[in-house]
Amino acid sequence: MRRRLTGKILAAGMALVFLTGCRSTAGNDTVASAMEEASGNAKGSGEVNIYTAVDQVHSEKIFEQFEKDTGIKVNPVYDLEANKTTGLTNKIISEKDHPVCDVFWNNEFAQTIELQKQGVLAPYVSPVAEDIPDAYKDKDGYWTAFGGRARTLLVNKDLVDEADYPESIFDLTSGKYEADQIAIAYPMFGTTRTQAAAIYAALGADKGREFFKTLKDSGVQVVDGNSVTKDMAAAGQVKIGYTDTDDAKEALEDGANVVMCFTDQEEGGIGNLITPNTAAIIKGAPNEDNARVFIDYIISLDMEKKLIEMGFFDLSIRPSADVEGLKVRGMDVNLVEVYDMLEKASNDMQEIFAVQ
Repeated sequence: MRRRLTGKILAAGMALVFLTGCRSTAGNDTVASAMEEASGNAKGSGEVNIYTAVDQVHSEKIFEQFEKDTGIKVNPVYDLEANKTTGLTNKIISEKDHPVCDVFWNNEFAQTIELQKQGVLAPYVSPVAEDIPDAYKDKDGYWTAFGGRARTLLVNKDLVDEADYPESIFDLTSGKYEADQIAIAYPMFGTTRTQAAAIYAALGADKGREFFKTLKDSGVQVVDGNSVTKDMAAAGQVKIGYTDTDDAKEALEDGANVVMCFTDQEEGGIGNLITPNTAAIIKGAPNEDNARVFIDYIISLDMEKKLIEMGFFDLSIRPSADVEGLKVRGMDVNLVEVYDMLEKASNDMQEIFAVQ
């Protein structure tokens, strides 16, 4: 679903799933250096053209702060609601021979990787990305992921005892719960589609298909979107709704007696899908130096914290991050591996979950 501005920060006492590691400050020192260098420019003497699929209500605040901090003017182009990310990626590709965009700030990763495949991105290995896991950045610097949200099982606490909370995606196919007490969105669209590809990447295509075939054949309720699964779990229509953390937070803020459960967090488990934002510089960018300054700025830990405080991000993807957001161990697969499985997984999901 499209994000809405909640104006609230997750309560510090909310139960978190813990990550290991130590915080690194090298990235923030680099941001400070970049800001100092940029602020040496005369105010308004430079500009950067940023295309973004991030909702304007969030991104424009970041642009305003960036302009104050650096003196670099931001010329934003926002996505059109009708086309969403696809409209911007097509626009960038159409401008390939005469680039206008300097930076693409995307709210997902698949279209960004597609732009890399199309040859329209330029490499930049930002020192600010040093503490970002390799799974969340291109090895040659063509794109970097940061922040984001996660998939979660939203459990109705009136219907499920704490001792019986799900711990793995495989609990959904084990017979532990009545199948009609589980709701998922059609896995041919949105983050449920991305999750299918991620499970294919983690398990292999054959085992991934087997998992979803078993899930469908068990009789789970398949509905139109993550907001619906959230509402069903919140209302007690099902025990478990598979959704995203932004939807789950809305249920919690509305006072529903539910809890978020993240899957396969144990050592050796496949982990829980995190869906991050991405940032990339366009090949032939007319303001490449300023584009690099913005990349250092937007992917920094400080900016992850800022976006969590704003209610846009739900977590940091840095395993050592000292932040107020959720703590989730991501899946042990590279985003490129997920991208490579999208077509295969999508075709299988169309076949398995086709409406009769």
